[in-house]
Amino acid sequence: MDGDFRTSFVREPSNLRHYPALVLNADYRPLSYYPLSLWPWQEAIKAVCLDRVLIVAEYEQKVRSQRAEFRIPSVVVLKDFVKPQKRVAFTRFNLFLRDEFCCQYCGSKGDLTFDHVLPRARGGITSWENVVAACSPCNLRKGSKTLKQAGLRLAKVPKAPSAEEMQTHGRRFPPNHLHDSWLDYLYWDAELDA
Repeated sequence: MDGDFRTSFVREPSNLRHYPALVLNADYRPLSYYPLSLWPWQEAIKAVCLDRVLIVAEYEQKVRSQRAEFRIPSVVVLKDFVKPQKRVAFTRFNLFLRDEFCCQYCGSKGDLTFDHVLPRARGGITSWENVVAACSPCNLRKGSKTLKQAGLRLAKVPKAPSAEEMQTHGRRFPPNHLHDSWLDYLYWDAELDA
């Protein structure tokens, strides 16, 4: 490994983010699609050293410790199966993913916020069943009015998503960058076109 690469790799922290490892469960499926189960390269190497994962694919880049040199893992698989979570956490990201990153009033994408269908000022609570993704113009238009008062309609009735629904949505909205070594593991359980 040439010294210039090592120096820039160590001195520029942003370079370290370029080598995440896709984490697969023991059944070779990603632990999560929402968000995609990725570890920083340091965590992947630590897990290898602790004998918790197997390396399935590697980047060309290497890192060195005092005693060893490692190629950075790009795909690792857990040795022990981790039971997938059934409960979906109520987070802003998961709400936007459930609503497929579009306003539930007008269908526009981008500049999203969230809106209480029954406004909090009228007793509405913050829950899966009462909060939807909304663009800023629709959110401002609705304000603390009811849907009828604002002249708005929901694209679909909000409800708590299942883990399976979120996995399906997550497959449709991958992160901005997918390394080539990950592709065989991300969609292998998808139905093939005839």
